[in-house]
Amino acid sequence: MLQLFSVFLIQVAEPVTATVIYPFINQFVRETGITGGDEKKTGYYAGLIESAFFFAESLTVVFWGHLSDQYGRRPVLLLGPLGLTFSMFWFGMSTTFWPLMISRCFQGVFNGVSKSIIAELTDSTNRGDAYAYMPMLWSFGTTSGPIIGGLLSNAAQRWPNTLGRIPYLQAHPYFLPCAVAGLLAFVTFAIAFLGLKETLPSIVAREKLEKRIRTSSDEITEESRLLQPEEYPCYTVASSESPTLIGNDSRDSGYRAILTRPLLMTLTNHMFLTFLDMCHAVLLPLMYSTSIPLGGLGLDPFHIGATLGAYGCINSFVQMNFLGRLIRKFGARRMYIFASPAIAGCFAMYPIMSFFARRAGGVDAIVIACIVVQLTCHMGIYMAYGSLQVVLVENVPENGPMGTVNGVAQMLGSGMRSIAPTFASSLFSISLQRGFAGGNMVYYILLAMTFVASRLSILLPKQNNAKRRST
Repeated sequence: MLQLFSVFLIQVAEPVTATVIYPFINQFVRETGITGGDEKKTGYYAGLIESAFFFAESLTVVFWGHLSDQYGRRPVLLLGPLGLTFSMFWFGMSTTFWPLMISRCFQGVFNGVSKSIIAELTDSTNRGDAYAYMPMLWSFGTTSGPIIGGLLSNAAQRWPNTLGRIPYLQAHPYFLPCAVAGLLAFVTFAIAFLGLKETLPSIVAREKLEKRIRTSSDEITEESRLLQPEEYPCYTVASSESPTLIGNDSRDSGYRAILTRPLLMTLTNHMFLTFLDMCHAVLLPLMYSTSIPLGGLGLDPFHIGATLGAYGCINSFVQMNFLGRLIRKFGARRMYIFASPAIAGCFAMYPIMSFFARRAGGVDAIVIACIVVQLTCHMGIYMAYGSLQVVLVENVPENGPMGTVNGVAQMLGSGMRSIAPTFASSLFSISLQRGFAGGNMVYYILLAMTFVASRLSILLPKQNNAKRRST
């Protein structure tokens, strides 16, 4: 439990640092002057910054996964929150566009291999429960991030008699939420440094063998004191049991282990899920913050953060209490097939909310009801993530490179997440500027892609029952 607690803390650091900027990033971009005062261009530049995190992650995550297979999970994981600490402070101290881009890239570089560790700490009897916590943790992180970003941005203006007296916060209105996220990452690093142990099977086996050999050597030394030289027994250790040979991981570390149909189909579904989810994650604050005449809801960062925060608390409770049970009852594959189409409801609600907001001239009870429906559908996306991760680890070949497989999955997912913000926000801006489908073209295109993803979910591999029994 202490191991899982340390890993879960690290797992929270990524969504917090990734989403803390969402409530204020659009305003932050406008204040850098990069848009030239044209609000319709905000989506382009905000999308680039949001994409930078996942683009950098996609370029480096397989490298980290490979290192974790070779040198251990612990050192790789500890680098993550430590690097996030410094990059978050850098982001908050920036005042122009390009430093924001560079610091955002560094945030994406420092991510670890916690999914591999969870797979090594669990078996088929409890893996669903462990991975059920991951959507809950992601939900908690994506809840805490916007809350921190929404409540603490422009702190000098919100609390003029206290924080407003600090000149630095007046000059850097978005430093405080970034600093809080950075401090959270540093506390995570400190706790994990003290509580996290190595789980890579080869290193664990080598450490056990070395400990056994040291114990045997101590017993031999103690016994030799009581024996005459001619009475020494012959103690030998077979060369096949040498620590060096035992310590070498016998798993096939090549990428050929990934080129199996079950893993390829799982990774394909993972790519579609992450792409569509990230498009929705970018469109939600962008559409919510856009003025009503342009097709948005006209909400400020505080109300966006409060809305996402309330949703996140409810979603965390649902994921923690129901996802594990549902995976055990119906299986991870069936749960994914059932949950993944929920994202279609998220995209369908955007033009509906825009229509009612324009008709009412504001956010009335009907619009609020639409927001509730949309966020309820969003819960299905988190269930899809947890279910698909279980499908992935259960289809890794026996003695396969778990860290590399998870690294490739995260690379592909991060690659999709790096493309999605620019794609969705740019398409959003184009739809508004040119009036395609009444400004709703972006939603219809993403709906069509959702139907393709639902068809692919049926092609997921059946559960590997033989592997479950052997586990």
